[in-house]
Amino acid sequence: MINTPNSNRLHIGIFGKTNSGKSSILNAILEQEISIVSDIEGTTTDSVKKAMEFLPFGPVLFIDTAGLEDNTPLGTLRMKKTLEELKNTNFALLIMDCQKVDLDFYKKQEMQFKKYNIPFLLILNKADLLTEEEREKVKNIFPKSILTSVKDRNSILKLKETILNEIEKEQEEPKLLGDLVSYNGKVIMVVPIDSEAPKGRLILPQVQLLRECLDNGIKSYVVRDTELESALEDIKDIDLVITDSQAFKSVDKILNNRAKLTSFSILFARQKGELKDLVQGVKKLKKLKDGDKILIAETCTHNTSHEDIGRVKIPKLVKKYCGKEIEFDFMGGKDFPENLSKYALVIHCGACMINKKLMQNRIDESLSLDVPITNYGLVIAEVTGILDKSLEIFK
Repeated sequence: MINTPNSNRLHIGIFGKTNSGKSSILNAILEQEISIVSDIEGTTTDSVKKAMEFLPFGPVLFIDTAGLEDNTPLGTLRMKKTLEELKNTNFALLIMDCQKVDLDFYKKQEMQFKKYNIPFLLILNKADLLTEEEREKVKNIFPKSILTSVKDRNSILKLKETILNEIEKEQEEPKLLGDLVSYNGKVIMVVPIDSEAPKGRLILPQVQLLRECLDNGIKSYVVRDTELESALEDIKDIDLVITDSQAFKSVDKILNNRAKLTSFSILFARQKGELKDLVQGVKKLKKLKDGDKILIAETCTHNTSHEDIGRVKIPKLVKKYCGKEIEFDFMGGKDFPENLSKYALVIHCGACMINKKLMQNRIDESLSLDVPITNYGLVIAEVTGILDKSLEIFK
């Protein structure tokens, strides 16, 4: 619980042509040898990620990407992966070798950043190799750029200060719970222990909610569904009960309107994207037709079992609810289809493993193709008949 999950860190992507000095810049900022540095083109083959406390701002994740316009044999694949990192990025550093200034390349990358609404900073690297006249020339072309050299510590310190000033303008990730329950409020978290529960530990959404309760002075009580009834007798004036989506039906029956109810998944849906879009998407369930395809998208990879929520339980629930012959595709990890047009609906996980930027991009991609998107918790709330009840806390 001490470390901030990467999904909750501000993602700072480092982009540029091969051999422009991206890895050197990252190492200089971190004052550690994290990325391999070499004069050989294409040294960075996959993204290198480093989490750190970037004081006084707080937790960030630096992403050193493979070079753009890579002419090595695997260059096309590497560049595709690099461009995928844009969807994760909250703030970008565009590195350019100041002896190889390329205005067309800059404009091309500027358009990419605008496409994904990413603020960025242009860094003209290897400035120690320029004369004063050459420095003035490049500054006239790029007046808002920062000239740096890894051999000049003062220029790196100035760069770090500039990055801090820029990212402080970025809004912090929305709260999960702190704006819904007041200080000294009470919540009960219902955590069923079944074959899907990891032995000896809680899963990330549960840990993050516990931590947010502690940070906001909210009293939290963690129980299994089998002890919920006795917990409700012990604890009075409960502000909210939060349950695993799979236990919605049984928890709602036990609760019997004694407190407001929602799920971990719905709280994360609200934090990671526009909840209203995901609520609108769940209405598609009533309009599905025979032969429609649904994409089940998860952001983590794990062993599946006969009780797996995404690959087993939700498909069964959806088929039973709509009474149609539906086809399902499954996708895990950071993969997401480039073309979603063949799907009638996307059902996404709670997105606890990715940041808000990437989840919102997935929502936007779906809606741009008129493909509704929703998430696990909302689907289960809908098919069990308690969707409106699970959303009351947000009103």
